[in-house]
Amino acid sequence: MREEILLNQDNPLQLEKLYRGNKPSFKAAFNALYPEIRTSPLAEGWYQRLNFHQDEFFWGTPAERSFVIAASLFAALLAKLPEIFSIQEDFFYPRNLGFIVGPALMAYFAWKNNITWKTRGLAIVLLAVAAIFINWLPRDQHSDTLILSCIHLPLLLLSMLGIAFHGGKWNRDTNWLEFLRYLGELVVMSGLLVLAGGLTTGITLGLFHLIGWNIENFYGKYIIVCGLAAVPIVATFITRVQPTLVSKIPPVIAKLFSPVALVMLVVYLGATLVAGKSPYHDREFLLLFNGLLIGVMALIFFSIAETDRSEGNRLQITVLFLLSAVTLLVNSIALSAVLFRISEWGLTPNRAAVLGANVLMLAHLFYVGLKLFSVLSKRSGLSAVGASLVVFLPLYTIWSALVVFVFPFLFGFE
Repeated sequence: MREEILLNQDNPLQLEKLYRGNKPSFKAAFNALYPEIRTSPLAEGWYQRLNFHQDEFFWGTPAERSFVIAASLFAALLAKLPEIFSIQEDFFYPRNLGFIVGPALMAYFAWKNNITWKTRGLAIVLLAVAAIFINWLPRDQHSDTLILSCIHLPLLLLSMLGIAFHGGKWNRDTNWLEFLRYLGELVVMSGLLVLAGGLTTGITLGLFHLIGWNIENFYGKYIIVCGLAAVPIVATFITRVQPTLVSKIPPVIAKLFSPVALVMLVVYLGATLVAGKSPYHDREFLLLFNGLLIGVMALIFFSIAETDRSEGNRLQITVLFLLSAVTLLVNSIALSAVLFRISEWGLTPNRAAVLGANVLMLAHLFYVGLKLFSVLSKRSGLSAVGASLVVFLPLYTIWSALVVFVFPFLFGFE
């Protein structure tokens, strides 16, 4: 290895190949050889690269940690508002679930990105208007427009979080793929924290049970509720201060589950035909069909976001193209079923919401599929696929806002 390094000391490409072929041997040989070639700028760069030691125990600055603790306590306080002010839980949580965590995450990124106070003030006003509106809606657990508003409001808050993530900007230069990657890492880290918390909960309850103390009620009402409220905030903090901790997990998930989802979707469509199930007459099956569609679409978008960063191989792009094509077929079936139900039984808030969402997803999937095909035919690069992924995000935001604020009036709070 020493002779090979010495022979190729001015060839960066060959040095990289040697390094990737056997990293431990390369490092040992290079460090032994370094005193002889230290005058070379290339050698100096390699020496710094090989001997750089990052502090693995760096968990942000004291100000960052204090901010995260304060934000977590604030989220926990919001989660306990029903108990503090004797508000019925079935009224509070469906309407305000997004407000428990969303504002804290927005505040974190606003602080990290030094967003102007003018932008912060506008965000606070929008949050206040949304909170007042959703809690003002008539209390009717059977109101479709109320349920739709409660479902779409977190999506609207997610758009506001994306703007805060990018420093209060929303323009063509904003790299929204980075925000999608952050969401993927947030889901992974939140899942790990929940699993760890679940294990700790089981051990704690078991230990106290052994000494005759039944703390399940207290633990569930305070520790679990407050802990769940703090999970997204803590997970965000970890992904920001330790970016390498979970950054390698999402690409692995994307590569593993994309072909699995493709096979599952094809088999499911075949099984649906054999079983004689039809989304045209079975409302519950149509809802399940749309849920499946949303889940697979999320996997496609997540996979493309990771593939764009890793410059995925041709096989991976082919799998994503086939998955988008099959999902496009599923979307078309779901859309035709919704149109059929509207023509037979009229327009309702639920059917209008599903119709708009299906039209958006159909157009988006078609556009993404075209870009994936262009990559396969070598007419464009992966960057075009990434651009196609984010170009529809403003439309999803507008649609969510319409469902939240317009549908209740349009359908008479039905």
